[in-house]
Amino acid sequence: MKSKWWLIGLLVCLAVASLAPLASSSPDGLERVAEDKGFIDLGQETPFQIIADYVFPGIENEALATILAGLIGTLILFSVAYSVA
Repeated sequence: MKSKWWLIGLLVCLAVASLAPLASSSPDGLERVAEDKGFIDLGQETPFQIIADYVFPGIENEALATILAGLIGTLILFSVAYSVA
């Protein structure tokens, strides 16, 4: 029964990740506040990014690249969470 809920959760997350290209192109709330208050340039990039800016390298179609980045990120996080739990 427990693994059934993990599978349902994974499928829901994968479905949501596949809808990423339909999300708003506006910046998220924190980024918007940083722009409005004028400190967006003080932000620092993380030293290591697996899939930078949610774009999968080597794929020209931006929507498909975003979907793949979301799916791979979801699978990575679920793998880590499942191995910890």
